[in-house]
Amino acid sequence: MSAKTSESGGKTGGKGGAPAPARITVLALVVLVLIFIFENTGATRIRLLVPEVTVTVPLWTALLATGAIGALCGAYAAKRRG
Repeated sequence: MSAKTSESGGKTGGKGGAPAPARITVLALVVLVLIFIFENTGATRIRLLVPEVTVTVPLWTALLATGAIGALCGAYAAKRRG
């Protein structure tokens, strides 16, 4: 084993060790985004791409859907990158 590698792959800092700082940062961001989304519960009107078509949905639904679409696009781009 070289000095740069470890048995755990370097993802958690070793068996029973603390999570990596990147995972903690991502988890904190996810928690903050979820708090933001669920604090915005009022209804909002959304105009779709089709002219003259609007829908009224709770703002948290629109934010959650937008976040999910963004996460899927990011996961797809990361997978394609290798």
